[in-house]
Amino acid sequence: MKTGVHSATQLALLDDPATDLGAWQVRTSDRARRLTVRIVPGGGVEIVVPRDTRPRVVEQFVARYRPWIDRKVAQYQPLVPVARDDLPQIIHFRASGDCWPVEPLDAACAMHVAVDDGRLRLVGDRSSSTAARQALQRFMVEYAHAVLVPRLEQLSAEHRLPFAMAQVRRQRTRWGSCSRRGTISLNACLLFQSPAVVRYLLLHELAHTRHMNHSRRFWGLVAQLEPRWRELDAELSHGWREVPSWALR
Repeated sequence: MKTGVHSATQLALLDDPATDLGAWQVRTSDRARRLTVRIVPGGGVEIVVPRDTRPRVVEQFVARYRPWIDRKVAQYQPLVPVARDDLPQIIHFRASGDCWPVEPLDAACAMHVAVDDGRLRLVGDRSSSTAARQALQRFMVEYAHAVLVPRLEQLSAEHRLPFAMAQVRRQRTRWGSCSRRGTISLNACLLFQSPAVVRYLLLHELAHTRHMNHSRRFWGLVAQLEPRWRELDAELSHGWREVPSWALR
């Protein structure tokens, strides 16, 4: 991420629907009524502005909220950044304790991941790093479903907090959510968190099946389910730093 406020010349690129400014992105929106800032995992920054916003206005907005933006970016940047096209040599899922070497293997087929003899074989045409990364992400989502959903079901039965269904996705900003219909969505990137943090997040979402808010009653139930919830919630707030770059893009 660049350290200075973007110049008026750079901000003049706002004519484009989405102007990439390195780690920053300024996006115009017909629906936006005011300027907003959004930090995404990996440390990216998106400034959303109403159409026809003057570059100088955006520059002043960034300058005003720069200290807050920098603090949030620090929370979201991976602890071990890698180059954009780099793929992992080892994948370690803290949630399950599994650790696999990653072995690329050239083959005339669509890129996919095969689990073989304690390692992950990345099989396919190695000329596309994007295809390889997407294959690893698909594997991560599938594996997260196999790890997280049974744990959710176990906690649900143990605490008598039933839910309708569970799904696992690679969400960009949320660790989990619970709909009013009882569908719990979990982020596959939870695999990179500690077992205690994952358990807290699962209990947090199960508590929403009874209280669809963050009221005093909700937090009271969470405290009953997990007395260490404050400590674990604070750890989770920095959890994006544990997620490697390949899993985010």
